[in-house]
Amino acid sequence: MYEWLIAGGGIHGCTIAAHLLKQNIIRPDQLKIIDPHPEPLAEWKERTAFIDMPYLRSPGVHHLDIKPFSLKQYGKRAGTETDFYGAYSRPSLYLFNEHCDHVIQESGLRESWHTGLISSAMREKDHWIIETEQGDRFHTKNLVVATGVNRRIFFPEWGYLAKRMAPSQVSHVFDDKKAAPVGPIAVIGGGISAAHLTIKLSKQYPGQVTQVTRHAYRVHDFDSDPGWLGPKYMDGFSRLSAQEKRRTIQQARHKGSIPAELNQKLHHLRKKGSYHLYIDKISHVEYKNNQFTLTAQSGKQLEVKTVYFATGFAPDVMSAGFLADLIKRENLQCAHCGFPLVNQHLEWCDHLFVSGPLAELELGPSSRNVIGAMKAADRITAASC
Repeated sequence: MYEWLIAGGGIHGCTIAAHLLKQNIIRPDQLKIIDPHPEPLAEWKERTAFIDMPYLRSPGVHHLDIKPFSLKQYGKRAGTETDFYGAYSRPSLYLFNEHCDHVIQESGLRESWHTGLISSAMREKDHWIIETEQGDRFHTKNLVVATGVNRRIFFPEWGYLAKRMAPSQVSHVFDDKKAAPVGPIAVIGGGISAAHLTIKLSKQYPGQVTQVTRHAYRVHDFDSDPGWLGPKYMDGFSRLSAQEKRRTIQQARHKGSIPAELNQKLHHLRKKGSYHLYIDKISHVEYKNNQFTLTAQSGKQLEVKTVYFATGFAPDVMSAGFLADLIKRENLQCAHCGFPLVNQHLEWCDHLFVSGPLAELELGPSSRNVIGAMKAADRITAASC
């Protein structure tokens, strides 16, 4: 039997695993991390590489390790101290990923890795039984769910239709297999992923890229105010009801926003004619002669051969995988919004912990971010001491 099993090997799962291992709470042979990918952080690395993200949005003190200045010290030792951007010392993607690999190697995390997709989690007296779709079975005293709420990417209705019309010419930035870019190209979405992808494609296919967004660019340094990282806002948040917390989170998040330097890059590229910007909403799509005709609500039409969506995940909660069954089987408590009601240690019930969006009614608006992973790791490891 394992002491800890973590469902999910992304930023959150690996951060929690690294904290458990580096604080000597457990050894690698007492931990199992189950993820559908063969390597830690595989999904993170693939997605950020596809959009060609040069710098993280989060500052240099947010990372996988247990010491707050670990990433900055690593950058200095590696001779890449200049790989930080702006007043908040935001790390380059290259440096952040290199540091992640260093922490993973240093902690021995890979020894605990198992490639698979969890199909069920059941309580058996004093432990959990975890089964995968591949037929593997694991017994563990503690279970951490770090998988997010669902894995269903979101398309608008016309996007599903376009995908059916010509699947090889339409994809989402979160798709495992991406459409090969052939100009002219449309990028659908107004957030940070859409911005990075638009910048990348406009350099590769100048004048052949159009970004379509329903709103003007929303410019914020972070996707929520830094005050949410500490007692300034969190003290009051902790005293709210679950319903009030949900409203507060929705208001606090700068959804679909981009930092100032991306806005400046986009402005410069648009001025050069490298890409076009439509602030509109697509209402209709047609496909003929290997080309889409996208019709906006304003009546404007756009003809493209490739469509990339940067429209996030489906808003439904706990709609797929083992989570819905787990909630019913164990009668786990959820708020009206569908998210878990957990204690200060992020414990949903005895020896069942959550991280990421599943922990946001306790950790607040920053729960989904890298700092949310660090805070979750701190709380979960504190519960095990």
